[in-house]
Amino acid sequence: MHEKVKEVLGKVRPYLQRDGGDVELVDITADGIVRVKLKGACSGCPGALITLKQGIERVLKQEIPEVKGVEQA
Repeated sequence: MHEKVKEVLGKVRPYLQRDGGDVELVDITADGIVRVKLKGACSGCPGALITLKQGIERVLKQEIPEVKGVEQA
């Protein structure tokens, strides 16, 4: 699942980079929680939680049913 998650993050990464941000995979728990670190402009952005939940989490869950959620590390 680690490689699948990295592949999907690669799909959303250009959208984050366009706004000066980025995302890094930190960990995937046994119960399907993906832990990521938002970097660049995303790390201090007031909209980071929206990006995390409505962007990254939504796409990961659509592409990989085993993903149960996404948390910021």
